[in-house]
Amino acid sequence: MRIFSSSHEFAYSWDEVSTANWRKYCPWNDKSTHVIAVDVLARDLDPRTNILRTERLITCKQAAPKWVQGFLGSSDVSHVFEVSYVDPGAKKVTMCSQNMTWSDLISVHEKVVYRPSRQAQSSTIFEQSAKIVALCGGWQKIKNGIEEFSVERFRQNAVKGREGFERVLAISREAFAEQREQARKEKMAA
Repeated sequence: MRIFSSSHEFAYSWDEVSTANWRKYCPWNDKSTHVIAVDVLARDLDPRTNILRTERLITCKQAAPKWVQGFLGSSDVSHVFEVSYVDPGAKKVTMCSQNMTWSDLISVHEKVVYRPSRQAQSSTIFEQSAKIVALCGGWQKIKNGIEEFSVERFRQNAVKGREGFERVLAISREAFAEQREQARKEKMAA
Protein backbone atom coordinates (compact mmCIF):
# COMPACT_ATOMS: atom_id res chain seq x y z
CA MET A 1 0.00 0.00 0.00
CA ARG A 2 1.17 3.51 -0.84
CA ILE A 3 -0.23 6.82 0.33
CA PHE A 4 -0.07 10.02 -1.68
CA SER A 5 -0.96 13.42 -0.24
CA SER A 6 -0.66 17.02 -1.29
CA SER A 7 -2.05 20.38 -0.30
CA HIS A 8 -2.27 23.76 -1.93
CA GLU A 9 -3.74 27.17 -1.16
CA PHE A 10 -5.75 28.78 -3.94
CA ALA A 11 -5.93 32.59 -3.85
CA TYR A 12 -9.68 32.43 -4.43
CA SER A 13 -12.57 32.42 -1.97
CA TRP A 14 -14.34 29.21 -1.03
CA ASP A 15 -17.42 30.43 -2.91
CA GLU A 16 -15.38 30.82 -6.11
CA VAL A 17 -13.60 27.47 -5.70
CA SER A 18 -16.72 25.47 -4.80
CA THR A 19 -18.56 26.93 -7.82
CA ALA A 20 -15.70 26.55 -10.31
CA ASN A 21 -15.10 22.99 -9.12
CA TRP A 22 -18.01 21.84 -11.32
CA ARG A 23 -16.22 23.29 -14.38
CA LYS A 24 -12.82 21.83 -13.52
CA TYR A 25 -12.87 19.52 -16.56
CA CYS A 26 -14.13 22.13 -19.03
CA PRO A 27 -12.75 22.56 -22.57
CA TRP A 28 -10.57 25.57 -21.68
CA ASN A 29 -8.66 23.56 -19.06
CA ASP A 30 -5.81 22.37 -21.26
CA LYS A 31 -4.35 20.37 -18.36
CA SER A 32 -7.30 17.96 -18.20
CA THR A 33 -7.53 16.88 -21.82
CA HIS A 34 -7.41 13.26 -20.64
CA VAL A 35 -10.96 13.67 -19.25
CA ILE A 36 -13.31 12.92 -22.14
CA ALA A 37 -16.65 12.81 -20.30
CA VAL A 38 -18.20 13.66 -16.94
CA ASP A 39 -21.66 12.24 -16.37
CA VAL A 40 -23.84 13.09 -13.39
CA LEU A 41 -25.47 9.87 -12.21
CA ALA A 42 -27.39 11.24 -9.22
CA ARG A 43 -27.73 14.48 -7.33
CA ASP A 44 -29.77 15.26 -4.25
CA LEU A 45 -30.01 17.95 -1.63
CA ASP A 46 -30.63 16.89 1.95
CA PRO A 47 -33.34 19.31 3.16
CA ARG A 48 -32.29 18.82 6.78
CA THR A 49 -28.54 19.50 6.39
CA ASN A 50 -28.49 21.44 3.09
CA ILE A 51 -25.68 19.15 1.91
CA LEU A 52 -25.61 18.58 -1.84
CA ARG A 53 -24.56 15.02 -2.72
CA THR A 54 -23.54 14.26 -6.29
CA GLU A 55 -22.45 11.01 -7.94
CA ARG A 56 -20.46 11.30 -11.16
CA LEU A 57 -18.82 8.94 -13.62
CA ILE A 58 -15.60 10.38 -15.03
CA THR A 59 -14.31 8.85 -18.26
CA CYS A 60 -10.64 9.34 -19.09
CA LYS A 61 -8.18 8.42 -21.79
CA GLN A 62 -5.82 6.17 -19.90
CA ALA A 63 -2.12 6.69 -20.44
CA ALA A 64 -1.06 3.39 -18.90
CA PRO A 65 2.08 1.74 -20.19
CA LYS A 66 1.46 -0.36 -23.31
CA TRP A 67 2.68 -3.52 -21.57
CA VAL A 68 -0.03 -3.08 -18.93
CA GLN A 69 -2.71 -2.52 -21.56
CA GLY A 70 -1.49 -5.54 -23.52
CA PHE A 71 -1.36 -7.68 -20.39
CA LEU A 72 -4.89 -6.72 -19.37
CA GLY A 73 -6.30 -6.61 -22.89
CA SER A 74 -8.16 -3.37 -22.20
CA SER A 75 -8.66 -0.20 -24.17
CA ASP A 76 -7.15 3.17 -23.42
CA VAL A 77 -10.34 4.37 -21.69
CA SER A 78 -10.84 4.21 -17.94
CA HIS A 79 -13.65 5.12 -15.55
CA VAL A 80 -13.66 6.69 -12.11
CA PHE A 81 -16.67 6.84 -9.78
CA GLU A 82 -16.87 10.01 -7.69
CA VAL A 83 -19.17 11.05 -4.85
CA SER A 84 -19.02 14.65 -3.68
CA TYR A 85 -20.57 16.49 -0.77
CA VAL A 86 -20.98 20.27 -0.75
CA ASP A 87 -21.73 21.57 2.73
CA PRO A 88 -22.42 25.32 2.45
CA GLY A 89 -22.94 25.66 6.21
CA ALA A 90 -19.49 24.32 7.06
CA LYS A 91 -18.04 25.74 3.81
CA LYS A 92 -16.55 22.41 2.86
CA VAL A 93 -16.47 20.39 -0.35
CA THR A 94 -15.47 16.75 -0.01
CA MET A 95 -14.93 14.54 -3.05
CA CYS A 96 -14.25 10.81 -2.79
CA SER A 97 -13.38 8.79 -5.86
CA GLN A 98 -12.32 5.28 -6.75
CA ASN A 99 -11.17 3.62 -9.92
CA MET A 100 -13.55 1.27 -11.68
CA THR A 101 -11.21 0.25 -14.46
CA TRP A 102 -8.55 -2.28 -13.52
CA SER A 103 -10.02 -2.49 -10.04
CA ASP A 104 -9.07 -6.16 -9.87
CA LEU A 105 -5.41 -5.15 -10.35
CA ILE A 106 -5.20 -1.96 -8.32
CA SER A 107 -7.42 -0.08 -5.87
CA VAL A 108 -7.16 3.71 -5.86
CA HIS A 109 -9.24 5.65 -3.34
CA GLU A 110 -8.82 9.41 -3.51
CA LYS A 111 -10.19 12.10 -1.22
CA VAL A 112 -10.16 15.82 -1.95
CA VAL A 113 -11.31 18.54 0.44
CA TYR A 114 -11.74 22.26 -0.22
CA ARG A 115 -12.24 24.55 2.78
CA PRO A 116 -11.62 28.23 3.55
CA SER A 117 -8.16 29.19 4.69
CA ARG A 118 -7.89 30.20 8.35
CA GLN A 119 -5.19 32.75 7.54
CA ALA A 120 -6.74 34.53 4.54
CA GLN A 121 -10.48 34.88 4.04
CA SER A 122 -10.06 35.15 0.29
CA SER A 123 -8.13 31.87 0.00
CA THR A 124 -9.15 28.23 -0.08
CA ILE A 125 -7.18 25.23 1.15
CA PHE A 126 -7.07 22.16 -1.10
CA GLU A 127 -6.11 18.83 0.49
CA GLN A 128 -5.73 15.67 -1.58
CA SER A 129 -4.92 12.15 -0.44
CA ALA A 130 -4.94 8.80 -2.17
CA LYS A 131 -4.54 5.25 -0.96
CA ILE A 132 -3.14 2.97 -3.63
CA VAL A 133 -3.08 -0.80 -3.21
CA ALA A 134 -1.92 -3.31 -5.83
CA LEU A 135 -4.26 -6.30 -5.64
CA CYS A 136 -2.63 -8.60 -8.13
CA GLY A 137 -1.37 -11.86 -6.72
CA GLY A 138 2.22 -12.85 -7.03
CA TRP A 139 5.50 -11.22 -6.27
CA GLN A 140 5.74 -8.32 -3.89
CA LYS A 141 8.25 -6.69 -6.25
CA ILE A 142 5.58 -6.44 -8.96
CA LYS A 143 3.04 -5.03 -6.49
CA ASN A 144 5.57 -2.46 -5.26
CA GLY A 145 6.35 -1.46 -8.85
CA ILE A 146 2.68 -0.94 -9.68
CA GLU A 147 2.09 1.09 -6.51
CA GLU A 148 5.21 3.22 -7.02
CA PHE A 149 4.28 3.89 -10.65
CA SER A 150 0.77 4.92 -9.54
CA VAL A 151 2.04 7.27 -6.82
CA GLU A 152 4.40 8.93 -9.28
CA ARG A 153 1.53 9.32 -11.74
CA PHE A 154 -0.57 10.90 -8.97
CA ARG A 155 2.26 13.30 -8.18
CA GLN A 156 2.53 14.40 -11.82
CA ASN A 157 -1.22 14.69 -12.27
CA ALA A 158 -1.59 16.68 -9.04
CA VAL A 159 0.68 19.40 -10.44
CA LYS A 160 -1.21 19.46 -13.75
CA GLY A 161 -4.53 19.45 -11.92
CA ARG A 162 -3.62 22.48 -9.80
CA GLU A 163 -2.33 24.38 -12.83
CA GLY A 164 -5.48 23.60 -14.80
CA PHE A 165 -7.81 24.50 -11.96
CA GLU A 166 -5.95 27.81 -11.43
CA ARG A 167 -6.74 28.60 -15.08
CA VAL A 168 -10.41 27.66 -14.65
CA LEU A 169 -10.61 29.85 -11.54
CA ALA A 170 -9.02 32.83 -13.32
CA ILE A 171 -11.35 32.52 -16.31
CA SER A 172 -14.38 32.13 -14.01
CA ARG A 173 -13.40 35.27 -12.07
CA GLU A 174 -12.97 37.22 -15.31
CA ALA A 175 -16.33 36.05 -16.64
CA PHE A 176 -18.07 36.98 -13.39
CA ALA A 177 -16.48 40.45 -13.44
CA GLU A 178 -17.60 40.94 -17.05
CA GLN A 179 -21.15 39.86 -16.17
CA ARG A 180 -21.24 42.30 -13.25
CA GLU A 181 -19.98 45.13 -15.45
CA GLN A 182 -22.52 44.32 -18.16
CA ALA A 183 -25.36 44.27 -15.59
CA ARG A 184 -24.15 47.61 -14.20
CA LYS A 185 -24.15 49.15 -17.70
CA GLU A 186 -27.61 47.80 -18.43
CA LYS A 187 -28.93 49.17 -15.16
CA MET A 188 -27.48 52.60 -15.85
CA ALA A 189 -28.94 52.61 -19.37
CA ALA A 190 -32.42 51.73 -18.12
